[in-house]
Amino acid sequence: MARTQHHPRPVAPARAAVPDIAHPALWQVQNGTTTIYLFGTVHALPADVQWYDGPLATAFDRSDTLVTEILEKSPEAMRTIVFAKAMLPEGQNLRTMLAPATRAAVEKALKTNGLPVATFDRFRPWYAAVALSTLPLMKSGFDPANGVDTHLSKRAADLGRPHEALETAEYQLGLFDTLPMAVQKRYLKEVAVGAPKITSELSAMIRAWKAGNATKLAQLMNADESDASLADVLLYNRNRAWSQWIKARLDKPGTVFIAVGAGHLAGMGSVQDELKKLGITATRVQ
Repeated sequence: MARTQHHPRPVAPARAAVPDIAHPALWQVQNGTTTIYLFGTVHALPADVQWYDGPLATAFDRSDTLVTEILEKSPEAMRTIVFAKAMLPEGQNLRTMLAPATRAAVEKALKTNGLPVATFDRFRPWYAAVALSTLPLMKSGFDPANGVDTHLSKRAADLGRPHEALETAEYQLGLFDTLPMAVQKRYLKEVAVGAPKITSELSAMIRAWKAGNATKLAQLMNADESDASLADVLLYNRNRAWSQWIKARLDKPGTVFIAVGAGHLAGMGSVQDELKKLGITATRVQ
């Protein structure tokens, strides 16, 4: 009997991972020989999101200057700035300053993220709120190394392109530090109580950002906005200042690519709204 030949079963080639394609919103402001692009960024993204193409890539490539919120400093320099702004005076302890419900929510959020409950004891409430809001995202694969700001800054550096900023890191952190202590504590409570939903909420925001749905993005970002004083300091006052910067920059020839947090370019009180009050129209180009 002839021996039956056993041929190995064909193995299908491994399927390449399907990239996650995004088409985030982009606006243009024009005045004679001056063009300014407005692009809303996301500071942390999963590694597989591809957003740099089409009109966006064309706009960046033809720009001669990148403008972001701040210029990144070395980790050591940032630590120095943070410690100068965020540390409580000697002898004070964050958890002893908090109402029992807020303290319990903060401790629960820290334990959930595998950190000691004393992690933020030496810091002001605003810093604990900012840091606490990023912990679930890092665990879920949202990495600042994949953030839009990081990508654009590196690309500008590789091209030898001028990189300017609307603010300094000292000023930006100082905004938080100017918040009254009662506002800081409310901010921390809001973040700590909402910690379990942070990742799902950011995922929804990123879906809207990837689809270029600025209206939906604004709705999602403002859904839990309950403190007008916090919104004024961190959002609306800055939008007004930035619109004045843009108005002045329109008098200088050239092409500028402005990349700021997407929340500043969506909804009522956005940079576009403030520009409109100044008689300047921002036209959607992606």
